[in-house]
Amino acid sequence: MRSGELATYLSLRYVEIKVYPLSLDEFSNFSSEKSLDNYLEKYIKYGGFPSVVLAQDEQMKHDILKGIYNSIILKDVSVRGNISQIDVLLKLSLYLLDNIGKSISSPRISNYFKSIHQVVKPETINKYRQLLENAFIFYKATRYDIRGKKHLKTLGKYYVVDLGLKNIMLGRMNTNLGSMIENIVYLKLIKDGWNVFVGKYDDLEIDFVCFKENQTKYVQVALSLPESSTRETDNLLIVRDNYERIVVTYDYKDVGMIDGIKIIHLTTFLTTTT
Repeated sequence: MRSGELATYLSLRYVEIKVYPLSLDEFSNFSSEKSLDNYLEKYIKYGGFPSVVLAQDEQMKHDILKGIYNSIILKDVSVRGNISQIDVLLKLSLYLLDNIGKSISSPRISNYFKSIHQVVKPETINKYRQLLENAFIFYKATRYDIRGKKHLKTLGKYYVVDLGLKNIMLGRMNTNLGSMIENIVYLKLIKDGWNVFVGKYDDLEIDFVCFKENQTKYVQVALSLPESSTRETDNLLIVRDNYERIVVTYDYKDVGMIDGIKIIHLTTFLTTTT
């Protein structure tokens, strides 16, 4: 049952419990690897669906991932959404997979379809995007104006529920590692109960602004912190409040503290409660 159908079919009160693929901690319990870095490498490559993690043969992992993706797209989304343009739905989903962590808008998607000589109405794009979200294939992080303390409706970002789906459907592994790490961090935050938005402060962007009850924190994600640039920390320092600021890095040599900002490695972030 898709999220939007709960109120329709359940007349009494209900509690919706969202179930996600395995976390890195859970993944490690399914794997025989001894090195946490090896866990992480495989986690990024194949994702966290238990049936995929338990499969010993690489081809079997590929087949399971394709089966999961096709069953969601062809059954959960297209059939239940009464979609006739299945080719448009498939192309849209691949476009979102290929643009993880990038600002997305209907005009940009419309231009993409025009570039492949296909005309798709904006209302069709919006409908299909919503169906993909309702099926929990993609999660949308909308923008939040930190200075004005208000939610913005344009240029949100999409993240996929499992990186294994991205890798297998695009036919290439570990490309654009930065966006993949950003995807993992986003999933960790929402699993831990945070409401996560893309932060906007004037012309600057902060990867994630996170709210939970009376807590707020800011999170930047980086492959590494270049010696010639302080951009990742500067964007956090410009926000004049006392909430927690974190940079999650893929590079062990970056770990430490810069101007009161914690720099932590991805494995540490993924294996501790945020």
